[in-house]
Amino acid sequence: MNALATAVARHDLDLDLPLAATGLRLAYGRREVLRGIDLEVPRGEVLGLIGRNGAGKSSLIGCLLGLLRPQDGQARLMGAPALALDDARKARLGYVPQQPQAFGWMKVGQLFQYLGQLYPGWDPAHAAALLRRWEIDPARAIGKLSPGEAQRLAMARALAPRPALLVLDEPASALDPVARRELLRELVEQAMDTGTTVLFSSHIVSDLERVASRVAFLHDGRLLLDRALDEVKDGVVRVVVPTEAAARLPAAFRGELARRALDDGTASLVLTGREGWQDLLLVEGVRVDRLGLEDLFIEVAG
Repeated sequence: MNALATAVARHDLDLDLPLAATGLRLAYGRREVLRGIDLEVPRGEVLGLIGRNGAGKSSLIGCLLGLLRPQDGQARLMGAPALALDDARKARLGYVPQQPQAFGWMKVGQLFQYLGQLYPGWDPAHAAALLRRWEIDPARAIGKLSPGEAQRLAMARALAPRPALLVLDEPASALDPVARRELLRELVEQAMDTGTTVLFSSHIVSDLERVASRVAFLHDGRLLLDRALDEVKDGVVRVVVPTEAAARLPAAFRGELARRALDDGTASLVLTGREGWQDLLLVEGVRVDRLGLEDLFIEVAG
């Protein structure tokens, strides 16, 4: 794409809604991985995508970025179909896959010089600062980096162009707790300073809880919960119903996210919202518990 075409394309970038999907369905053979996913991520939001290993997080991200073709539905990235991205949109996207790969024979500094010629928004000072902060020597050969260093390098590569949209697929899995905290701090700072929109996938709930403004639970190919983190903390409860009343429960309540029969005959329900189940509070012996994000994850995806 020439410079004029790129300039024209940038005018129609939808940065207010950089990531959206409707009805995404994906199957590998008979195994359904995504079952009608609808998702919108507006500008400046940090969305934490939570799911167990194998829940389909990487497949969802692949469809959102146009790396995988769903059997049904469509993803749009900055206003264009994800399967047909132009150079202008690719230049505003930062992506860190679960297993980052790079040119192992190159040195870190050589790679950054090369990338600086490809990305119009590449910030050399920011790139150098990230390498210093994360203790990555520009003279090191990429192929000789440890797994943790390779992940930090991938993050620096994604952040250096100051992207409008940053998508991270389990980016901190090889990092120790201190390095993870530093990485998450950088994400928050960049999102606040530049309005970068972030989609951050992880099964480490404590990481997401530190940075996410909104969380989405992916389980069995569906988004079971998708709302602001504060609403999740304040509006989702576990209700434990005594044995006698448990036998008379309806098949499902409005806002029911999960249900388990406990060994003593009681029932444990995870409920959201304030309508449809309030009569349970009148039942003698009912217990209502507030759930932290990690406990909620265990209850929903366990």
